[in-house]
Amino acid sequence: VQLVESGGGSVQAGDSLRLLCAASGRTNRAVVMAWFRQAPGREREFVASINWGPSLSRDVYRRTYADSVKGRFTISRDNAKETMYLQMSSLKVDDTAVYYCAQKVGSTWAYSDQGTQVTVSS
Repeated sequence: VQLVESGGGSVQAGDSLRLLCAASGRTNRAVVMAWFRQAPGREREFVASINWGPSLSRDVYRRTYADSVKGRFTISRDNAKETMYLQMSSLKVDDTAVYYCAQKVGSTWAYSDQGTQVTVSS
């Protein structure tokens, strides 16, 4: 499976951005997908995840967010398009990082290779 992000850029604090993660290959409509980010000199950290349960309605998802982004970021996915999104609003300088998408494989995360840079200036 290949995961490719897009949508990053340079913005001012308070602005919004939408990141996309396109999956290709044998995605098997991964049940759990997520966004992570890594700022310079820091560990990669969890941002948000979205679960899709085959037993649930197609329109019902479970979402989890890091405390630092709750209320500002929204994760979503379009299984038909095999694309995941991260809508980021009220961006802060501390949100500056390379953002990676990932899918859960067993008990581990499979990350994308490249990431997309988000730079927020004051």
